[in-house]
Amino acid sequence: MNNKNRYMPLMLALCVVLGIVIGTFYANHFSGNRLNIINSGSNRLNNLLHIIDDQYVDAVNIDSLVEKAIPQILVELDPHSVYLTAKEVEINSDDLKGSFSGVGIEFVIREDTIRVQNVVKNGPSERAGLLAGDKIVTIDDSSFVGKKVTSQEAMRRLKGPKDTKVKIGVQRFGHKDVLQFTVTRGDIPQRSIASTYMLDNHTGYIRIKNFGETTYAELLVSLATLAQQSVDNLIIDLRDNTGGYLDRAVQIANEFLPKNKLIVYTQGRKSPRQEYRSDGHGSYQNIPLVVLINEGSASASEIFAGAMQDNDRATIIGRRSFGKGLVQQQIEFNDRSMVRLTIARYYTPSGRCIQKPYSSESEYEKDLLSRYEHGEFFSSDSIKHTGPVYHTGIGREVYGGGGITPDIFVPEDTTNMTSYYKQAAMSGLIMQFAFSYTDNNRLKLNNFKEMMELSDYLVRQNTVEKFAQYADSHGLKRRNLLIQKSHKLLERYINSRIIYNMLDENAWTRYINQDDPVIFEALRIFKENASFPKLPQADEEKEKPKKVAVNKSERRQLPLRLSQHSIA
Repeated sequence: MNNKNRYMPLMLALCVVLGIVIGTFYANHFSGNRLNIINSGSNRLNNLLHIIDDQYVDAVNIDSLVEKAIPQILVELDPHSVYLTAKEVEINSDDLKGSFSGVGIEFVIREDTIRVQNVVKNGPSERAGLLAGDKIVTIDDSSFVGKKVTSQEAMRRLKGPKDTKVKIGVQRFGHKDVLQFTVTRGDIPQRSIASTYMLDNHTGYIRIKNFGETTYAELLVSLATLAQQSVDNLIIDLRDNTGGYLDRAVQIANEFLPKNKLIVYTQGRKSPRQEYRSDGHGSYQNIPLVVLINEGSASASEIFAGAMQDNDRATIIGRRSFGKGLVQQQIEFNDRSMVRLTIARYYTPSGRCIQKPYSSESEYEKDLLSRYEHGEFFSSDSIKHTGPVYHTGIGREVYGGGGITPDIFVPEDTTNMTSYYKQAAMSGLIMQFAFSYTDNNRLKLNNFKEMMELSDYLVRQNTVEKFAQYADSHGLKRRNLLIQKSHKLLERYINSRIIYNMLDENAWTRYINQDDPVIFEALRIFKENASFPKLPQADEEKEKPKKVAVNKSERRQLPLRLSQHSIA
């Protein structure tokens, strides 16, 4: 027997003894407390999932568990750190892209059926023959009516890669049979500027819905259009603009600022201060400017408004903005889902943090309701400034604590507001009636191509009376005295929706701007050559933003939002 074989039994015995010692040690040390291993490491969540997958009593879909767990983790950080599934990423990206691929219709869902509200001009559906008012009942030879019809499912079926085909069956007024159309999907432009026109002989108006990929290019076109009409003053309307891309807001601000003016800066625990400054190449550095904001103006809108206010470049009019000033970094996973993680905060040139407090998720979500309840929408005296006072370039006082407080406050007007009007608006009955009226009278309404002509026609049709009859048959009891008191409000809301259905968003904007006190206040500022802010002389003027009274004949009532339709 050689030496190697002679020592083999001894080596095996030593290995067995060593194994017993090590095993006994770990068994005694961690017995009944296996999670001690996990809790001591940074990867304990991953280890926990492995334990669940390995030992849980029932089979568990780990992927589904993770998708549910991630949002719960992120919600503990701040209101804007979020997890998006791959589908949610696609939908959110489409909102800010310059275009997407689809069939080119704007639709609403009424009575579990897709109703074509508008057809994109020169788009795939118009070329195929679809018309506004068509009811889509089949997609690719499959019935698509009933409870399964949702906006998300409709967009999933109608959107798709460019040059692919989708077969659409529609019911059309005056036709008994279902009409079939084959639509070849194509690029559908997404415009972020909803309206551009001259309010009077001197004042141009631009309404920006969001800050998307094409917003800056669209703005240059709008400005050139107004320049051809000899614009002297400019209103940029950012009301209900929820934001978008930071760089687009910076580009647009650059157009109005002289060289080396700070537009915004970002800073976070692991994100060093990064400044964005004007380069002096802007073409509209001297045009008198007014910016309109309200509680729906957020993020990039607040960056632009804050830059104009802190640099004393424009007068800000309206109500305090939303207060969204957190910077998110997008981190994409292999399955194309994504985490948007907050890494920094936005600060205006004076040093104000735009972000409002977020001590708890429920309080944050209810912030606008809280503002409404304590009267902030109706009186500047009710605005709660929780942050310190800052100063603009010329020394004007501005306020921190979240959002942009306007230089001139215009309250929400509740004149002639009644419980009947509130019920009619909040229940969706006005929207439903407006679409039904449009659908049933489309042939007559097609004769009107201009907003004013259609508006005058609708007044003669007494749409308020027709709505009262419709509402009464749909559960909203007729209240003649309340209807009479809110007649102007009802007429404005109803007719604005019909105008939108028949014409476009630009026509809708022009219609509601006709009696908007915020617009009137902007025009007053231009008339008095006061758009470039000056340092107030009286101490009383320094203490709070100016408040403008609302003339009863010049109302803006409830904001008439356009969030009730989808585009595919």
